[in-house]
Amino acid sequence: MANNNVKFHGLLQRPYEPMFLPKSGGQVYFDLPNNYFTDRYRPLGQTLQNRFGSNVQTRIPLPNIAAPDISFAQSIPRRGGFSTFNEMHRRVAGQLIELFLNQSDPDNLCAVAAYCRDRVNGPMFQYALSVALQHRQDTANVPIPSFLEMFPDRFIDPAVFPQMQEEGRVVSQGDRMAIDIPMNYTASERELEQRMAYWREDIGVNLHHWHWHLVYPATGPDRVVRKDRRGELFYYMHRQIVARYNTERFANQLPRVLTFAHLREQIQEAYFPKIIRSSNNRTFPGRGRNQTLNDLNRVEDQVIVSISDMETWTGRIFEAIDNGFANAANGTRMPLDNQTGIDVLGNMIENSTLTVNVNYYGRLHNEGHNMLGYIHDPDNSFLEGFGVMADNTTAMRDPVFYRWHQHIDDIFERHKRRFKPYNRDELSNSDIEIESISAQLNRAGTKSNILLTFWQRSQVDLGTGLDFGPDGNAFATFTHIQHAPFTYRIKVKNDSNINKRGTVRIFIAPVTNESGQNIPFREQRRLMIELDNFAVNMNPGENNIVRRSDQSSVTIPYERTFRNVAASNIPSNDQFRFCNCGWPSHMLLPKGTPQGAMYDLFVMISNYNDDVVNQGFDENAPCNDSHSYCGLRDMLYPDARNMGFPFDRTVASSISSLKDFMRPYKNMATTPVQIRFTNTVISRV
Repeated sequence: MANNNVKFHGLLQRPYEPMFLPKSGGQVYFDLPNNYFTDRYRPLGQTLQNRFGSNVQTRIPLPNIAAPDISFAQSIPRRGGFSTFNEMHRRVAGQLIELFLNQSDPDNLCAVAAYCRDRVNGPMFQYALSVALQHRQDTANVPIPSFLEMFPDRFIDPAVFPQMQEEGRVVSQGDRMAIDIPMNYTASERELEQRMAYWREDIGVNLHHWHWHLVYPATGPDRVVRKDRRGELFYYMHRQIVARYNTERFANQLPRVLTFAHLREQIQEAYFPKIIRSSNNRTFPGRGRNQTLNDLNRVEDQVIVSISDMETWTGRIFEAIDNGFANAANGTRMPLDNQTGIDVLGNMIENSTLTVNVNYYGRLHNEGHNMLGYIHDPDNSFLEGFGVMADNTTAMRDPVFYRWHQHIDDIFERHKRRFKPYNRDELSNSDIEIESISAQLNRAGTKSNILLTFWQRSQVDLGTGLDFGPDGNAFATFTHIQHAPFTYRIKVKNDSNINKRGTVRIFIAPVTNESGQNIPFREQRRLMIELDNFAVNMNPGENNIVRRSDQSSVTIPYERTFRNVAASNIPSNDQFRFCNCGWPSHMLLPKGTPQGAMYDLFVMISNYNDDVVNQGFDENAPCNDSHSYCGLRDMLYPDARNMGFPFDRTVASSISSLKDFMRPYKNMATTPVQIRFTNTVISRV
């Protein structure tokens, strides 16, 4: 009998192929009662079963259930777009998640999902079932295919699909060649922003954004949305993305992004994504240069919002920040203090269903994505769907994503500026002195503090995402940035006569901007990129801490970013809910430059008594390795400090450099690190 992994993987793949077609490369077949067939195929049910149900290894019989009422879900066209930024779409998806969560056991869930699958919007079905599987206790170990596996059209040049179809139809499975996905296919080198295309259009980066929002949905049953420090994680994860992006821009001789705070100004950046929706073979619309926002009046999509609405919401959010409290819907004042204020603000700005007062503070972040995503057709005159900015699987491809999130981060910074700089008690760690730090490549004879990046060519199997495509594998190769593995070496002295425990916090930040000018600390502070965060025991006297780059608390390995669930050999007890959530490991470091770009590597060992959360936490347990961005499954966030500590607050005006900041504290250290980029392509072994 098929296990849950086999059943739900069959349900999640090739979403626009009817349920009666074999799944998993032709090896899995669902035996459908007659009422599961849609009206189009019900008269042909037995004929179709006989035609497609033979010669399969695994047959999955489904019970004859009473048809659930899914009329609410059919308000979204089956082959139309689905966006979690669309309030109506989120609400409908939340109802579908609730339906899936309420099933008594995995067998009933499988049956109900199989009935729904051919009747509702494909991406919405994938989203709702994935969220439900992750949040049910009896299916929490079911591996969720990545969105690349389910919808490869969102991530790669559609020109490769005809080649893959031909290869799959003509060549037997064992002899098929991989089709190469070209780099930088969306614009020429005349477009300066194209220097960042390798970063914005990186498959792993976009998968991270999708999976984070899958783990932290904004709408749905309360038990799905309400997670520890959810709003603060929204703030911090996106702050880190903006910091990484700006740092990468400097390495490519581009200035940091201009905040998109004035919604009536022209958007100079153009973007033509050149990707399609497999549901209807229509392209994601592009955006020309110097376009401006207009009020959205897309009645058919229930997306109706004005620029004035956005400005009003922004003003009210500013008012709440400046007053130090938000006005909740029940009339109470919700304090925006240091302890929980950033969490309240994050849920309010996004907005999630945890917002304190949606009618007053609005839907600023989400509607900003919608306004930018529909800029080409704000009133639906031309029946054009949304652009990449209105879809969380594709939004990070667009340069304006970073301008919008720079604005969102500036709002959070307004809140952070209300608090006094950290004092000596908060930053110091008595008896702990960092004597030296270094980072060294994992190769004998290499110099310390010189790190390397290069291009790497990798391969991924897209076969399960090609609707009506050939059975079996369909390989594609793609090129992405990569770094050579390295190791941190930290020499620490514990001057006390007892063992002490601390938290090692490792950050990296650019020293100069695109023009080679030194970056003032007030700006560098917001460009601090978290590389790692881990607890350490320190014996009295000298201690040597050694930590590999692949142990980062921020990233997940290549195999989990791009794994093919059907082919993966992953233990059944892995905590898959968080396994795919994390920054891709190949993007851990900035790219650097051929000449070698200089960065400040910063290490702090904070007082564990101020860091500890009262719960058991093992960073070596399955899927706990990317907790900095993704938290922990069914647990508290494993660090009691503010996310981004010690750089989340402003500093005294007398501090003009990182060295000034750390001078009073022996538990901090910094060293210059050079990152050299080699313009060569190395194939993944």
